[in-house]
Amino acid sequence: MQKTIRKYRRGQSVKNIKKVTEELTLYEMFDRFISFKQTEALAPRTINDYYTNFEYFKEFIGEDLSSDDITVDVFRDFIGYMLHEKELSPVTANVRIRTIRAFIRFCFAEGYIEDPIHEKFKPVKTPEDTLESLTPGEIKELFAVIDDELYTGFRDKVIIFILLDTLVRISELIAIKRCNVDLKGGFIQLEAGDTKTRKARTVPLSTKTIKLLSEYIKETEDFGNEYLILTYDGRQINDSTIRDNLRDYGKKAGIINKRVSPHTFRHTGALFYIMNGGDPFSLQKILGHSHMNMVRKYIQMTDTDVKRQHNVFSPINSIFRK
Repeated sequence: MQKTIRKYRRGQSVKNIKKVTEELTLYEMFDRFISFKQTEALAPRTINDYYTNFEYFKEFIGEDLSSDDITVDVFRDFIGYMLHEKELSPVTANVRIRTIRAFIRFCFAEGYIEDPIHEKFKPVKTPEDTLESLTPGEIKELFAVIDDELYTGFRDKVIIFILLDTLVRISELIAIKRCNVDLKGGFIQLEAGDTKTRKARTVPLSTKTIKLLSEYIKETEDFGNEYLILTYDGRQINDSTIRDNLRDYGKKAGIINKRVSPHTFRHTGALFYIMNGGDPFSLQKILGHSHMNMVRKYIQMTDTDVKRQHNVFSPINSIFRK
């Protein structure tokens, strides 16, 4: 049974660490947090993510909290609720935990609460290997169930090629404009306002993808829309449509033990890039990551992958060449 806010109103005492500058409720604090975040010129989707994750927390607590009711127990119980009652994965729970910690850190810094509560609860541990890639055979099975004689099927085929070839995020994909695509140069320019890092980057295209994109761009000229990926009636597509379509293709292809999603293709493409001889430094630039430890998560190999690579690159082969 879901806990309610009554649990947190039992006169708990909190050690005074920082003088509260203004008496605000939790919801009022969040409004100020959002106003502050908007001054940082964050992407609309990032602001929307703050709202979405806070709504999950609001659903848990049941009603607004006064500053005195904001204790570490509230957040620890929220974590337990997500993991044990809602049975969310640690990865999903951590997305919401990080949002709440950022919010509470702001509240303490602004003097709305007395205690640095954000230091007393943290994201939960997750398994090291949380990303799973598709095999070349599975990708071919996906293409086999797509009817590319239809516009939507051909478009979805192009989407998969772009995801695998450029390793873009789904949010970056749907934001690509026709003017961002340089078929002659063989690249797509991602605008700073459309990337997660808020930095523009250029992603290269392979010959096969360029050929498909050229055909697709001609196919969609009459729509007169500045965006690249469009619905059957010429509107900018949204990420949920792409996610739903990929999931359906996965079911039709009989891929039931793996998640078929935009992020799966990003991970799969990164793994194939390395296994085909690409270096991690150029991969880091294509992925748009600032740190190499993030790249490492994208190139987790199975034992079979490692064996295949070893057969090709073993030092013994270079010593005893035939």
